[in-house]
Amino acid sequence: MEVDRSTVISNMLWRFAEKCGTQVVSFIVTLVLARLLLPEDYGVVSIIAIFTTIMNLFMDAGFRNALVQKLDADQTDYSTVFYFNVFMGIFLYFLMYIFAPVISSFYEKVYMTPYIRVMSLTLILGGINGVQAAIIAKKMEFKRFFFSSLSGTLLSALVGIAMAYFGFGVWALIAQRLVNEAVDTGFLWITVKWRPSLVFSLKRLKPMFNYGSKLLGSSLLNALVTNLSGLVIGKVYPADTIAYYDKGRQIPNLVVENIQTSVQSVLFPVLASKQNDKKQIKRILRTSFMLAAYCIFPCMVGIGVCAESLVTILYTEKWITMVPYLRLWCFIFAFFLLHTAHLQVIQALGRSDIFLKIEVIKQVLTALAIFAAIPFGSLAMLAASCFVAAVSLYINAFPNQKLADYGFLEQIKDILPIIMLNMVMGIIVFLLGKLSLPTVFLLCIQIVAGVGIYVAGSSLLELESYKFIKNTLLIYVGKFFQLKRGR
Repeated sequence: MEVDRSTVISNMLWRFAEKCGTQVVSFIVTLVLARLLLPEDYGVVSIIAIFTTIMNLFMDAGFRNALVQKLDADQTDYSTVFYFNVFMGIFLYFLMYIFAPVISSFYEKVYMTPYIRVMSLTLILGGINGVQAAIIAKKMEFKRFFFSSLSGTLLSALVGIAMAYFGFGVWALIAQRLVNEAVDTGFLWITVKWRPSLVFSLKRLKPMFNYGSKLLGSSLLNALVTNLSGLVIGKVYPADTIAYYDKGRQIPNLVVENIQTSVQSVLFPVLASKQNDKKQIKRILRTSFMLAAYCIFPCMVGIGVCAESLVTILYTEKWITMVPYLRLWCFIFAFFLLHTAHLQVIQALGRSDIFLKIEVIKQVLTALAIFAAIPFGSLAMLAASCFVAAVSLYINAFPNQKLADYGFLEQIKDILPIIMLNMVMGIIVFLLGKLSLPTVFLLCIQIVAGVGIYVAGSSLLELESYKFIKNTLLIYVGKFFQLKRGR
Protein backbone atom coordinates (compact mmCIF):
# COMPACT_ATOMS: atom_id res chain seq x y z
CA MET A 1 0.00 0.00 0.00
CA GLU A 2 1.57 3.21 -1.16
CA VAL A 3 0.61 6.19 0.99
CA ASP A 4 1.57 9.75 0.09
CA ARG A 5 1.99 12.67 2.46
CA SER A 6 -1.29 14.35 1.52
CA THR A 7 -3.22 11.14 2.25
CA VAL A 8 -1.56 10.79 5.65
CA ILE A 9 -2.22 14.41 6.61
CA SER A 10 -5.78 14.28 5.29
CA ASN A 11 -6.58 11.19 7.37
CA MET A 12 -4.92 12.66 10.44
CA LEU A 13 -7.07 15.77 10.03
CA TRP A 14 -10.24 13.68 9.72
CA ARG A 15 -9.26 11.59 12.77
CA PHE A 16 -8.39 14.75 14.68
CA ALA A 17 -11.68 16.37 13.67
CA GLU A 18 -13.56 13.28 14.84
CA LYS A 19 -11.81 13.09 18.21
CA CYS A 20 -11.84 16.84 18.71
CA GLY A 21 -15.53 17.12 17.84
CA THR A 22 -16.59 14.29 20.12
CA GLN A 23 -14.31 15.33 22.96
CA VAL A 24 -15.38 18.97 22.82
CA VAL A 25 -19.06 17.99 22.88
CA SER A 26 -18.39 15.51 25.69
CA PHE A 27 -16.44 18.12 27.62
CA ILE A 28 -19.25 20.67 27.32
CA VAL A 29 -21.74 18.04 28.44
CA THR A 30 -19.49 17.20 31.38
CA LEU A 31 -19.43 20.83 32.44
CA VAL A 32 -23.23 20.91 32.37
CA LEU A 33 -23.51 17.62 34.25
CA ALA A 34 -20.94 18.78 36.82
CA ARG A 35 -23.43 21.47 37.80
CA LEU A 36 -26.36 19.04 37.95
CA LEU A 37 -24.64 16.09 39.62
CA LEU A 38 -22.41 15.58 42.67
CA PRO A 39 -18.73 14.50 42.67
CA GLU A 40 -19.88 11.30 44.39
CA ASP A 41 -22.00 10.39 41.33
CA TYR A 42 -18.95 10.69 39.09
CA GLY A 43 -16.92 8.67 41.58
CA VAL A 44 -19.25 5.68 41.29
CA VAL A 45 -19.15 5.67 37.48
CA SER A 46 -15.35 6.12 37.52
CA ILE A 47 -14.97 2.95 39.61
CA ILE A 48 -17.17 0.92 37.24
CA ALA A 49 -15.36 2.33 34.19
CA ILE A 50 -12.07 0.92 35.47
CA PHE A 51 -13.46 -2.62 35.30
CA THR A 52 -15.19 -2.21 31.91
CA THR A 53 -12.00 -0.72 30.44
CA ILE A 54 -9.98 -3.75 31.53
CA MET A 55 -12.64 -6.16 30.23
CA ASN A 56 -12.65 -4.42 26.84
CA LEU A 57 -8.99 -5.32 26.43
CA PHE A 58 -9.75 -9.03 26.86
CA MET A 59 -12.51 -8.78 24.29
CA ASP A 60 -10.31 -7.41 21.52
CA ALA A 61 -7.15 -9.37 22.48
CA GLY A 62 -5.07 -7.24 20.10
CA PHE A 63 -6.83 -8.63 17.01
CA ARG A 64 -7.77 -5.20 15.66
CA ASN A 65 -4.12 -4.22 15.35
CA ALA A 66 -3.29 -7.71 14.08
CA LEU A 67 -5.75 -7.25 11.18
CA VAL A 68 -4.21 -3.87 10.31
CA GLN A 69 -0.65 -5.18 10.57
CA LYS A 70 -1.37 -8.26 8.43
CA LEU A 71 -0.82 -7.17 4.83
CA ASP A 72 -2.80 -10.06 3.24
CA ALA A 73 -5.81 -10.16 5.61
CA ASP A 74 -8.91 -11.56 3.84
CA GLN A 75 -12.59 -12.32 4.49
CA THR A 76 -11.77 -15.42 6.53
CA ASP A 77 -9.51 -13.41 8.83
CA TYR A 78 -12.11 -10.68 9.32
CA SER A 79 -14.96 -13.13 9.98
CA THR A 80 -12.89 -15.17 12.42
CA VAL A 81 -11.98 -12.10 14.46
CA PHE A 82 -15.57 -10.85 14.36
CA TYR A 83 -17.02 -14.04 15.87
CA PHE A 84 -14.26 -14.18 18.47
CA ASN A 85 -14.97 -10.58 19.54
CA VAL A 86 -18.73 -11.11 19.74
CA PHE A 87 -18.30 -14.27 21.81
CA MET A 88 -15.87 -12.55 24.17
CA GLY A 89 -18.14 -9.52 24.54
CA ILE A 90 -21.06 -11.69 25.65
CA PHE A 91 -18.89 -13.87 27.89
CA LEU A 92 -17.27 -10.91 29.63
CA TYR A 93 -20.65 -9.22 30.15
CA PHE A 94 -21.93 -12.28 32.01
CA LEU A 95 -18.78 -12.28 34.14
CA MET A 96 -19.44 -8.66 35.12
CA TYR A 97 -23.11 -9.50 35.75
CA ILE A 98 -22.22 -12.37 38.08
CA PHE A 99 -19.45 -10.55 39.96
CA ALA A 100 -21.26 -7.21 40.27
CA PRO A 101 -22.31 -7.92 43.90
CA VAL A 102 -18.72 -8.89 44.76
CA ILE A 103 -17.34 -5.63 43.36
CA SER A 104 -20.04 -3.65 45.17
CA SER A 105 -19.25 -5.38 48.47
CA PHE A 106 -15.52 -4.78 48.05
CA TYR A 107 -16.10 -1.04 47.76
CA GLU A 108 -18.78 -1.18 50.49
CA LYS A 109 -21.36 0.30 48.11
CA VAL A 110 -24.07 -2.37 47.70
CA TYR A 111 -26.19 0.03 45.64
CA MET A 112 -23.61 -0.20 42.81
CA THR A 113 -24.72 -3.68 41.66
CA PRO A 114 -27.44 -2.61 39.17
CA TYR A 115 -25.19 0.21 37.91
CA ILE A 116 -22.43 -2.30 37.12
CA ARG A 117 -24.78 -4.71 35.36
CA VAL A 118 -26.30 -2.09 33.08
CA MET A 119 -23.10 -0.18 32.28
CA SER A 120 -21.33 -3.45 31.36
CA LEU A 121 -23.64 -3.81 28.33
CA THR A 122 -21.07 -1.64 26.52
CA LEU A 123 -18.88 -4.77 26.37
CA ILE A 124 -21.32 -6.53 24.03
CA LEU A 125 -21.61 -3.48 21.77
CA GLY A 126 -17.83 -3.12 21.66
CA GLY A 127 -17.49 -6.71 20.45
CA ILE A 128 -19.70 -6.04 17.44
CA ASN A 129 -17.84 -3.05 15.90
CA GLY A 130 -14.19 -4.09 16.24
CA VAL A 131 -13.70 -5.44 12.70
CA GLN A 132 -15.37 -2.43 11.08
CA ALA A 133 -12.96 -0.17 12.96
CA ALA A 134 -10.00 -2.25 11.75
CA ILE A 135 -11.21 -2.08 8.11
CA ILE A 136 -11.51 1.71 8.30
CA ALA A 137 -7.98 1.97 9.72
CA LYS A 138 -6.54 -0.41 7.12
CA LYS A 139 -8.16 1.45 4.21
CA MET A 140 -7.44 4.83 5.84
CA GLU A 141 -11.05 6.00 5.52
CA PHE A 142 -11.16 7.89 8.81
CA LYS A 143 -13.89 10.21 7.56
CA ARG A 144 -16.33 7.44 8.55
CA PHE A 145 -15.19 7.63 12.19
CA PHE A 146 -15.97 11.34 12.21
CA PHE A 147 -19.65 10.90 11.44
CA SER A 148 -20.22 7.81 13.62
CA SER A 149 -18.50 9.20 16.71
CA LEU A 150 -20.00 12.67 16.45
CA SER A 151 -23.52 11.27 15.97
CA GLY A 152 -23.16 9.05 19.04
CA THR A 153 -21.73 11.83 21.14
CA LEU A 154 -24.46 14.35 20.28
CA LEU A 155 -27.34 11.96 20.88
CA SER A 156 -25.86 10.60 24.12
CA ALA A 157 -25.26 14.17 25.28
CA LEU A 158 -28.95 15.00 24.93
CA VAL A 159 -29.92 11.83 26.79
CA GLY A 160 -27.42 12.42 29.61
CA ILE A 161 -28.35 16.05 30.20
CA ALA A 162 -32.09 15.35 30.08
CA MET A 163 -31.83 12.51 32.58
CA ALA A 164 -29.58 14.50 34.91
CA TYR A 165 -31.99 17.45 34.79
CA PHE A 166 -34.89 15.21 35.83
CA GLY A 167 -32.91 13.79 38.76
CA PHE A 168 -31.71 10.39 37.54
CA GLY A 169 -28.23 10.93 39.04
CA VAL A 170 -25.77 8.12 38.24
CA TRP A 171 -28.18 6.63 35.68
CA ALA A 172 -27.75 9.74 33.55
CA LEU A 173 -24.01 9.08 33.22
CA ILE A 174 -24.53 5.37 32.49
CA ALA A 175 -27.22 6.04 29.87
CA GLN A 176 -24.91 8.53 28.17
CA ARG A 177 -22.20 5.88 27.76
CA LEU A 178 -24.61 3.21 26.51
CA VAL A 179 -26.27 5.44 23.92
CA ASN A 180 -22.88 6.65 22.68
CA GLU A 181 -21.59 3.10 22.13
CA ALA A 182 -24.86 1.93 20.54
CA VAL A 183 -24.99 4.77 18.00
CA ASP A 184 -21.29 4.33 17.13
CA THR A 185 -21.85 0.62 16.49
CA GLY A 186 -24.99 1.16 14.41
CA PHE A 187 -23.40 3.88 12.29
CA LEU A 188 -20.31 1.76 11.53
CA TRP A 189 -22.50 -1.17 10.46
CA ILE A 190 -24.43 1.08 8.11
CA THR A 191 -21.44 2.88 6.55
CA VAL A 192 -18.93 -0.02 6.37
CA LYS A 193 -20.33 -2.50 3.87
CA TRP A 194 -18.38 -5.49 5.17
CA ARG A 195 -20.44 -8.36 6.60
CA PRO A 196 -19.15 -11.58 8.24
CA SER A 197 -19.26 -14.87 6.37
CA LEU A 198 -20.23 -18.17 7.97
CA VAL A 199 -16.62 -19.17 8.46
CA PHE A 200 -14.32 -19.45 11.46
CA SER A 201 -10.69 -20.59 11.21
CA LEU A 202 -8.61 -21.52 14.23
CA LYS A 203 -5.67 -21.84 11.86
CA ARG A 204 -6.02 -18.14 10.91
CA LEU A 205 -6.73 -17.12 14.49
CA LYS A 206 -3.55 -18.61 15.92
CA PRO A 207 -0.90 -16.42 14.19
CA MET A 208 -2.99 -13.31 14.81
CA PHE A 209 -3.36 -14.35 18.43
CA ASN A 210 0.40 -14.88 18.70
CA TYR A 211 0.84 -11.27 17.60
CA GLY A 212 -2.20 -9.83 19.35
CA SER A 213 -1.81 -11.71 22.64
CA LYS A 214 1.45 -9.88 23.33
CA LEU A 215 -0.30 -6.59 22.68
CA LEU A 216 -3.14 -7.80 24.90
CA GLY A 217 -0.67 -8.66 27.65
CA SER A 218 0.99 -5.26 27.44
CA SER A 219 -2.33 -3.40 27.19
CA LEU A 220 -3.80 -5.38 30.07
CA LEU A 221 -0.79 -4.76 32.25
CA ASN A 222 -0.84 -1.10 31.30
CA ALA A 223 -4.57 -0.81 32.10
CA LEU A 224 -4.22 -2.59 35.44
CA VAL A 225 -1.33 -0.44 36.59
CA THR A 226 -2.75 2.78 35.11
CA ASN A 227 -6.00 2.18 36.99
CA LEU A 228 -4.24 0.89 40.12
CA SER A 229 -4.33 4.31 41.74
CA GLY A 230 -8.03 4.64 40.96
CA LEU A 231 -8.78 1.20 42.40
CA VAL A 232 -6.90 2.01 45.60
CA ILE A 233 -8.32 5.53 45.91
CA GLY A 234 -11.86 4.22 45.34
CA LYS A 235 -11.40 1.69 48.14
CA VAL A 236 -9.46 3.73 50.71
CA TYR A 237 -10.80 7.26 50.24
CA PRO A 238 -14.29 8.83 49.93
CA ALA A 239 -16.00 8.69 46.52
CA ASP A 240 -15.35 12.39 45.88
CA THR A 241 -11.57 11.81 46.03
CA ILE A 242 -11.58 9.54 42.99
CA ALA A 243 -13.87 12.08 41.29
CA TYR A 244 -11.19 14.79 41.75
CA TYR A 245 -8.53 12.31 40.59
CA ASP A 246 -10.58 11.36 37.52
CA LYS A 247 -11.72 14.90 36.68
CA GLY A 248 -8.17 16.21 37.00
CA ARG A 249 -7.28 13.89 34.16
CA GLN A 250 -10.11 15.09 31.94
CA ILE A 251 -8.79 18.45 30.67
CA PRO A 252 -5.30 17.28 29.60
CA ASN A 253 -6.85 14.08 28.27
CA LEU A 254 -9.21 16.17 26.14
CA VAL A 255 -6.20 17.72 24.40
CA VAL A 256 -3.87 14.73 24.22
CA GLU A 257 -6.33 11.99 23.31
CA ASN A 258 -7.61 13.96 20.33
CA ILE A 259 -4.13 14.29 18.85
CA GLN A 260 -2.88 10.90 20.08
CA THR A 261 -5.74 8.93 18.54
CA SER A 262 -5.44 10.88 15.30
CA VAL A 263 -1.72 10.22 15.02
CA GLN A 264 -1.85 6.65 16.32
CA SER A 265 -4.71 5.53 14.06
CA VAL A 266 -3.03 6.85 10.92
CA LEU A 267 0.62 6.34 11.84
CA PHE A 268 0.27 2.61 12.54
CA PRO A 269 -1.03 1.55 9.09
CA VAL A 270 1.46 3.89 7.38
CA LEU A 271 4.39 2.42 9.32
CA ALA A 272 3.09 -1.10 8.73
CA SER A 273 3.09 -0.46 4.96
CA LYS A 274 6.73 0.78 5.17
CA GLN A 275 7.97 -1.94 7.56
CA ASN A 276 10.72 -3.09 5.16
CA ASP A 277 12.23 0.38 4.65
CA LYS A 278 14.37 1.36 7.66
CA LYS A 279 15.20 4.86 6.39
CA GLN A 280 11.53 5.65 5.87
CA ILE A 281 10.71 4.32 9.35
CA LYS A 282 13.31 6.62 10.93
CA ARG A 283 12.12 9.63 8.95
CA ILE A 284 8.49 9.07 9.97
CA LEU A 285 9.42 8.39 13.60
CA ARG A 286 11.63 11.48 13.89
CA THR A 287 9.00 13.75 12.35
CA SER A 288 6.25 12.30 14.56
CA PHE A 289 8.39 12.56 17.70
CA MET A 290 9.30 16.21 17.14
CA LEU A 291 5.78 17.25 16.13
CA ALA A 292 4.40 15.49 19.22
CA ALA A 293 6.73 17.44 21.51
CA TYR A 294 6.09 20.72 19.70
CA CYS A 295 2.30 20.42 19.89
CA ILE A 296 1.75 18.79 23.30
CA PHE A 297 4.32 20.47 25.54
CA PRO A 298 2.86 24.01 25.29
CA CYS A 299 -0.67 22.69 25.85
CA MET A 300 0.27 20.83 29.03
CA VAL A 301 2.45 23.67 30.34
CA GLY A 302 -0.33 26.17 29.64
CA ILE A 303 -3.03 24.11 31.36
CA GLY A 304 -0.77 23.47 34.34
CA VAL A 305 0.11 27.11 35.03
CA CYS A 306 -3.51 28.25 34.50
CA ALA A 307 -5.07 25.38 36.48
CA GLU A 308 -6.79 27.42 39.21
CA SER A 309 -8.46 29.81 36.79
CA LEU A 310 -9.57 26.96 34.52
CA VAL A 311 -11.13 24.92 37.31
CA THR A 312 -12.89 27.93 38.84
CA ILE A 313 -14.36 29.04 35.50
CA LEU A 314 -15.25 25.62 34.10
CA TYR A 315 -16.29 23.61 37.17
CA THR A 316 -17.04 26.25 39.86
CA GLU A 317 -15.40 26.54 43.28
CA LYS A 318 -16.77 23.21 44.54
CA TRP A 319 -14.22 21.42 42.32
CA ILE A 320 -11.16 23.53 43.30
CA THR A 321 -9.67 20.56 45.19
CA MET A 322 -8.86 18.97 41.81
CA VAL A 323 -6.24 21.64 40.91
CA PRO A 324 -3.13 19.73 42.15
CA TYR A 325 -4.43 16.55 40.49
CA LEU A 326 -4.83 18.48 37.23
CA ARG A 327 -1.25 19.77 37.34
CA LEU A 328 0.23 16.33 37.97
CA TRP A 329 -1.84 14.83 35.15
CA CYS A 330 -0.54 17.53 32.80
CA PHE A 331 3.02 16.37 33.48
CA ILE A 332 2.09 12.74 32.78
CA PHE A 333 0.17 13.53 29.59
CA ALA A 334 3.03 15.65 28.25
CA PHE A 335 4.87 12.39 27.44
CA PHE A 336 1.97 10.46 25.92
CA LEU A 337 2.50 11.33 22.26
CA LEU A 338 6.25 10.74 22.55
CA HIS A 339 5.50 7.26 23.89
CA THR A 340 2.98 6.68 21.09
CA ALA A 341 5.48 7.52 18.34
CA HIS A 342 7.95 4.90 19.61
CA LEU A 343 5.41 2.19 20.38
CA GLN A 344 3.77 2.49 16.96
CA VAL A 345 7.10 1.72 15.27
CA ILE A 346 7.61 -1.38 17.42
CA GLN A 347 4.08 -2.65 16.70
CA ALA A 348 4.23 -1.86 12.97
CA LEU A 349 7.45 -3.82 12.59
CA GLY A 350 5.69 -6.85 14.05
CA ARG A 351 7.82 -6.86 17.23
CA SER A 352 4.99 -7.35 19.71
CA ASP A 353 7.45 -9.41 21.78
CA ILE A 354 9.57 -6.30 22.40
CA PHE A 355 6.39 -4.29 23.00
CA LEU A 356 5.35 -6.70 25.75
CA LYS A 357 8.78 -6.73 27.40
CA ILE A 358 9.07 -2.97 27.71
CA GLU A 359 5.47 -2.72 28.95
CA VAL A 360 6.26 -5.25 31.70
CA ILE A 361 9.28 -3.20 32.78
CA LYS A 362 7.34 0.07 32.82
CA GLN A 363 4.31 -1.27 34.62
CA VAL A 364 6.34 -3.05 37.28
CA LEU A 365 8.11 0.26 37.96
CA THR A 366 4.78 2.08 38.08
CA ALA A 367 3.21 -0.46 40.46
CA LEU A 368 6.21 -0.33 42.81
CA ALA A 369 6.18 3.47 42.79
CA ILE A 370 2.43 3.64 43.50
CA PHE A 371 2.55 1.10 46.33
CA ALA A 372 5.47 2.96 47.88
CA ALA A 373 3.45 6.18 47.77
CA ILE A 374 0.17 4.81 49.23
CA PRO A 375 0.99 5.80 52.85
CA PHE A 376 1.50 9.42 51.73
CA GLY A 377 -1.91 9.91 50.09
CA SER A 378 -3.58 10.10 46.68
CA LEU A 379 -1.50 13.02 45.41
CA ALA A 380 1.72 11.19 46.26
CA MET A 381 0.49 8.19 44.27
CA LEU A 382 -0.08 10.39 41.25
CA ALA A 383 3.30 12.08 41.72
CA ALA A 384 4.92 8.62 41.66
CA SER A 385 3.30 8.03 38.26
CA CYS A 386 4.85 11.31 37.07
CA PHE A 387 8.32 9.99 37.88
CA VAL A 388 7.72 6.76 36.00
CA ALA A 389 6.30 8.66 32.99
CA ALA A 390 9.62 10.48 32.60
CA VAL A 391 11.69 7.29 32.98
CA SER A 392 9.43 5.49 30.50
CA LEU A 393 10.49 7.86 27.75
CA TYR A 394 13.93 6.24 27.74
CA ILE A 395 12.49 2.72 28.08
CA ASN A 396 10.23 3.18 25.04
CA ALA A 397 12.98 4.82 23.02
CA PHE A 398 15.66 2.18 23.66
CA PRO A 399 14.49 -0.52 21.16
CA ASN A 400 14.23 2.01 18.33
CA GLN A 401 17.93 2.76 18.49
CA LYS A 402 18.31 -0.57 16.69
CA LEU A 403 14.94 -0.92 14.94
CA ALA A 404 14.86 2.60 13.46
CA ASP A 405 18.43 3.83 13.98
CA TYR A 406 17.08 6.69 16.14
CA GLY A 407 18.89 6.82 19.48
CA PHE A 408 17.69 8.46 22.72
CA LEU A 409 20.40 11.14 22.79
CA GLU A 410 19.57 12.13 19.21
CA GLN A 411 15.92 12.41 20.20
CA ILE A 412 16.66 14.65 23.19
CA LYS A 413 18.87 16.82 21.00
CA ASP A 414 16.01 17.20 18.51
CA ILE A 415 13.47 18.38 21.10
CA LEU A 416 15.78 20.34 23.46
CA PRO A 417 14.98 23.74 21.85
CA ILE A 418 11.28 22.94 22.23
CA ILE A 419 11.75 22.13 25.91
CA MET A 420 13.63 25.38 26.57
CA LEU A 421 11.03 27.47 24.75
CA ASN A 422 8.24 25.88 26.80
CA MET A 423 10.07 26.62 30.04
CA VAL A 424 10.36 30.31 29.14
CA MET A 425 6.74 30.49 28.04
CA GLY A 426 5.53 28.70 31.17
CA ILE A 427 7.42 30.98 33.58
CA ILE A 428 6.10 34.15 31.94
CA VAL A 429 2.49 32.92 31.83
CA PHE A 430 2.71 31.77 35.47
CA LEU A 431 3.96 35.21 36.58
CA LEU A 432 1.14 36.88 34.66
CA GLY A 433 -1.26 34.79 36.73
CA LYS A 434 -0.21 36.73 39.85
CA LEU A 435 -1.88 39.91 38.56
CA SER A 436 -4.95 41.05 40.51
CA LEU A 437 -7.53 40.89 37.73
CA PRO A 438 -10.95 39.23 37.23
CA THR A 439 -10.45 35.48 36.66
CA VAL A 440 -11.89 35.31 33.13
CA PHE A 441 -9.97 38.39 31.96
CA LEU A 442 -6.74 37.11 33.53
CA LEU A 443 -7.08 33.72 31.84
CA CYS A 444 -7.59 35.39 28.45
CA ILE A 445 -4.42 37.46 28.96
CA GLN A 446 -2.43 34.34 29.90
CA ILE A 447 -3.65 32.40 26.85
CA VAL A 448 -2.93 35.22 24.38
CA ALA A 449 0.50 35.86 25.93
CA GLY A 450 1.38 32.15 25.91
CA VAL A 451 0.42 31.65 22.26
CA GLY A 452 2.22 34.82 21.21
CA ILE A 453 5.43 33.91 23.05
CA TYR A 454 5.42 30.38 21.65
CA VAL A 455 4.82 31.36 18.03
CA ALA A 456 7.31 34.24 18.17
CA GLY A 457 9.92 32.04 19.85
CA SER A 458 9.38 29.26 17.30
CA SER A 459 9.91 31.69 14.45
CA LEU A 460 12.97 33.26 16.08
CA LEU A 461 14.59 29.88 16.77
CA GLU A 462 13.52 28.57 13.35
CA LEU A 463 12.26 25.34 14.88
CA GLU A 464 11.97 22.52 12.37
CA SER A 465 8.51 21.45 13.57
CA TYR A 466 7.22 25.01 13.33
CA LYS A 467 8.41 25.31 9.74
CA PHE A 468 6.91 21.91 8.88
CA ILE A 469 3.48 22.89 10.22
CA LYS A 470 3.66 26.34 8.64
CA ASN A 471 4.62 24.98 5.19
CA THR A 472 1.96 22.25 5.38
CA LEU A 473 -0.74 24.79 6.21
CA LEU A 474 0.41 27.05 3.37
CA ILE A 475 0.16 24.13 0.94
CA TYR A 476 -3.39 23.33 2.01
CA VAL A 477 -4.47 26.98 1.98
CA GLY A 478 -3.02 27.30 -1.53
CA LYS A 479 -4.94 24.21 -2.70
CA PHE A 480 -8.13 25.59 -1.14
CA PHE A 481 -7.90 28.87 -3.05
CA GLN A 482 -7.03 27.03 -6.26
CA LEU A 483 -10.22 25.01 -5.90
CA LYS A 484 -12.22 28.17 -5.22
CA ARG A 485 -10.85 29.83 -8.35
CA GLY A 486 -11.49 26.65 -10.36
CA ARG A 487 -15.17 26.84 -9.48
